[in-house]
Amino acid sequence: MTVTQAVTAFAGFMVLLSLALAWSVSPYFLILTAFVGANLLQSAFTGFCPAATIFRKLGLPNGSAA
Repeated sequence: MTVTQAVTAFAGFMVLLSLALAWSVSPYFLILTAFVGANLLQSAFTGFCPAATIFRKLGLPNGSAA
């Protein structure tokens, strides 16, 4: 698994988790969904992604978009 794949999988997991928590616990968990979306948007424009930095430090190889 590359950094690009790990970031995409992590973002998808976080969105699904926050939606499940919003449905079953509290709608305030939708704030987490908004945070993930905002982070994806800013990384598209700046090229900086905190999750990618963490996955690189964990030893995952760079992907084509990372």
